[in-house]
Amino acid sequence: MAFGRRALIRADVPVIITLPKGTEGLGREGVAERLGDMTVTLFTEPSNKQNSERWTTEEIKLREFFENDKYLTDPGTWNRIVSNFRNSPADVNAILGFDAGKLFDYRGPMNAANLWISHQGVFTQSHFDELENFNICLEGRKRFVLAPPGFWEYYPRSLKRGFGDKSQVFDFDDVDWARHPKVAAKLAQRRELVLEPGQMLYLPLGWWHQAESLDEMNINMNFWLRDAKIFRRPYVLGVALYTAVFRKLKGVYNYEPAVTGS
Repeated sequence: MAFGRRALIRADVPVIITLPKGTEGLGREGVAERLGDMTVTLFTEPSNKQNSERWTTEEIKLREFFENDKYLTDPGTWNRIVSNFRNSPADVNAILGFDAGKLFDYRGPMNAANLWISHQGVFTQSHFDELENFNICLEGRKRFVLAPPGFWEYYPRSLKRGFGDKSQVFDFDDVDWARHPKVAAKLAQRRELVLEPGQMLYLPLGWWHQAESLDEMNINMNFWLRDAKIFRRPYVLGVALYTAVFRKLKGVYNYEPAVTGS
């Protein structure tokens, strides 16, 4: 599988892989029982795909997100939780139902094993990652829109505000072509997919993407892995370095490993 991972990274093309049967993991109830006392980060933002402001964050217990209806019923906000629990490999393996360390070797510096949970409608605006991304769907479905690497064609947002990895075209489904004509050539190559339970999306670093949660409860695990490919995309490297400094100086959530309660 290590060879398979490296081959995917070399190919540098998004692909969906159906995981073997028997790797379904714990499910929602199992996740709540095993990791309910884990401190996670709650992201909150207005339920507006064109929102130009940064989300706010606070720390809560994972169990609270499952049990408190306010995170689901508030019509004016989108709420999602994330936790990088790469330092708890037994929990990672239990959640997934297989040995993730053998597949992803995710415990090195800068790498991450993130648990993401969101409700229907939660939208992630267009952006790129500076790390190789392997996203596994455990419950619910997510719709992704992907577009190939590039920088100025996507009208990047302000570097000074730490938004250099995000586009002024917030939603690739709703483009103001008069304001953003250069993105047309890139979006002509767009790929659209729905990631379903038991599937994994490989998304290369530097590929632009957005995601939308389609079901009442959506649970995903993703692994971010550093790779030397970043040196072939200097804009990704430059933005990544600047963003890391910005997040540290401004106290913005930076996906540092969490401490679990198990």
